[in-house]
This record gives sequence, structure tokens and C-alpha cells, in this order.
Amino acid sequence: MSYTLPADVDQRPIAIDGAGTLGQRIAAVYCAGGTDVRIFDVSADQRDAAREYVAQRRDHVRQALGLNAARAGNLKLADDLRSAVRGAWMVIEAVPERLELKREVFGELDRLADADAILASNSSSLATSRLIDHVAHPERVLNTHYQQPPELNAVELMSCGKTEPGVIEALMARLPRYGLVPFHVRRESDGFIFNRIWAAIKRECLMVVQEGVATPEDVDGMWDIWVRPGIAPFALMDRVGLDVVLDIEEHYAAVRPGIPDGPRKLLREYIDQGRLGVKSGRGFYDH
Repeated sequence: MSYTLPADVDQRPIAIDGAGTLGQRIAAVYCAGGTDVRIFDVSADQRDAAREYVAQRRDHVRQALGLNAARAGNLKLADDLRSAVRGAWMVIEAVPERLELKREVFGELDRLADADAILASNSSSLATSRLIDHVAHPERVLNTHYQQPPELNAVELMSCGKTEPGVIEALMARLPRYGLVPFHVRRESDGFIFNRIWAAIKRECLMVVQEGVATPEDVDGMWDIWVRPGIAPFALMDRVGLDVVLDIEEHYAAVRPGIPDGPRKLLREYIDQGRLGVKSGRGFYDH
């Protein structure tokens, strides 16, 4: 039987293990959306910082994400993990990016959390497939990679390899209630979706400056112009024409050894189907 959210999900809190920068932001989002949050951290200073951040930013988060919950959720601080996770419908791990620490944390969360609780990691670099060594119920474990809410409100959902598909489906439907935009990472990927794209952009920005092609100011100035219209990458490729995009990629591959063939292979598949973009009526999108 596929996973479904508990019937009493609206009456249950969310727990966050880790009160650092992202733990605080995640707590503020869920509180702003009307859900009670319990946040655990071994550091009293971090717990106090989380309380102050949520108190100061909750109204801003509500406005930034367009939330209109009847009430704001309450934040409770916990110095005991067991009490923090008791009754929570979802537990989000936001501890430092250390593999062994996260493995230990997930083993503990698996033992302490309610049987129907989702166990989610906010790790930006470690796939949850590497964190489940001590977990008896990996079917409820997944990555939920938050960016920097509320302004960057995307959340990438990635299976640990054993995640019940219904868990991801339930979160895809639930998270928009909090002004979050979930994206399903459809296979395990180091860097998820956007961090991989950003890595390539960042690398090329550094290279054109290092090679003396441009200054940082030139790069940022052109970037501002390109992103201002808000044309997304695949929509832009459709506008340019996928045959033209392929020609450009073939040139880069000829002059820069080591560029992988996968992108050109994908473009050839679309072109072979007559999907050239706007000019043929179909590309990555139908026009």
C-alpha cells in the first residue's frame, strides 16, 4: 500500500535536528505556514539564535511566500532529541555536512521518530543512500534539499534508493502549501539539479576571468542583462533552434577536449524526431 500523509498531519508538528542557518530558515517557513515546529540543537546558543530568527523573520517569510494561514505556527526549542521528534509527521536533519555524523543521526532518528514520520535530510552534497547504514526503515528516508528560503524557495526531493514513492508524491503535493516549490530529482545525482547547473556556470565564470577574457564586472553585467527577461534555459534553446544549439556544442567539443557527449546525444535525439524548437513547432516544448 502506497504511503499517504497521516490523517492528523495538520495537528502534528515538524521537527528539525539542527538550528544552524538553514535549520532556522526552514523553521521560519513552516511556522509562517501555520505548522508548529520543534527545533533541536546541542548548542543553547544556536537554539536561542533560532528562536530570535523565527521571531524576527516569520512575518517577512509569510509575506515573501504569500502565505495566508489562519495562524502562525509555534516554535519550541528542545535540548533533547527524543522530545523534539515525538509526534512529528516529518523530521528534517540539518546538521553539519559530515558523513559519519549524519549516519549516526539518521540511525537515531529512525529509532526515536514515530513510525509514520518522514525522515528527510537537507544535505546539499550527501545523498541519503549514504546515510541509511543504521536505518531499519529506509523506505521513509529521502533528501529534501532546501535552497535559501524564503527568497530561494525551491526544494529538491531525491530518493535514498529505497524511498517509498508515495512519500515523494505526498511531499510534492504538501510543500506548496508553505510557498515552497518542490522538484523531483528522478535519479540519484551528486549536486541534485540546480547545484550541478550552477557548478557549470560558476566554473565558466571563473575561467573567462582567469583566461583574461573578461573582468568579474563584465561577467556580472552581462549576467544581469541575460537573466532580466526571465527566459529559462530550455525555453531559450527552443527559441534559438536545437539544430543551432547542437552546432555550437559541436564546435565547443572540437576546441575543448573533455566535454561530455551526453548533451549532444540528447540534442541529436530531438533533432532526429524533427523537434527543432519554435521554428518547427516542437522542441523541448510544444509551441
